[in-house]
Amino acid sequence: MTQRIALVTGAGSGIGKAVAIALARAGNAVVLAGRRPEPLAAAARECGAQSLAVPTDVTDPKAVDALFATVKGKFGRIDVLFNNAGVSAPAVPFDEITFEDWQRVVAVNLTGMFLCAQAAFRMMRHQDPRGGRIINNGSISATTPRPLSAPYAATKHAVTGLTKSLALDGRPYNIACGQIDIGNAATDMTAGMTSGVLQADGTIRAEPPMNVAHVGDAVVHMASLPLEANVLFITLMATAMPFVGRG
Repeated sequence: MTQRIALVTGAGSGIGKAVAIALARAGNAVVLAGRRPEPLAAAARECGAQSLAVPTDVTDPKAVDALFATVKGKFGRIDVLFNNAGVSAPAVPFDEITFEDWQRVVAVNLTGMFLCAQAAFRMMRHQDPRGGRIINNGSISATTPRPLSAPYAATKHAVTGLTKSLALDGRPYNIACGQIDIGNAATDMTAGMTSGVLQADGTIRAEPPMNVAHVGDAVVHMASLPLEANVLFITLMATAMPFVGRG
């Protein structure tokens, strides 16, 4: 099998970085996209010689077009998109969510994911051989929200709709789409969970994390399947976190 070309958004830190490194170690050439050039370059160095860092704002259509033009110019095709870039909003009561915070979360988590998926879809549809795989980073919040998280939960629910639509619309073009819903991967973003997280009953309880490397392993498995097979949804979570039965 020839080397796959994988693109990871939000690749400068956290889940995106872990997945980029895992894909590189599995033999893929990896393009890392993200807003911050310095962390992105550092992550690319960890991925090795077959990697390329491309600073990108996924909310900007022109920047996304430039990203995929760079991928095409460098590698000629794309085989895997890990559509990962995402942000959250401050945990405040619903009536205190600002319009600016709402717009920011929707722009990154939904519009940015749409723009990258569309650009990948377009490239995969017209390349030879045709096809590829899009893996969207959902969240366990795509089915079960946390308290005080309406912008994030709403966008992650929307990502599930996007995943299902892409899985359907990609069939004629050999484009597979799946989603990974992650719970409590240990990153800087989730560091505070071990000291206590607001629960649905109003209590504050510590939650256990899992090693973020497991996410990388799961995405590598999804990406390595032949296009005749697809993991449509996978939930990967810290075993003891309060998710099953939450609320």
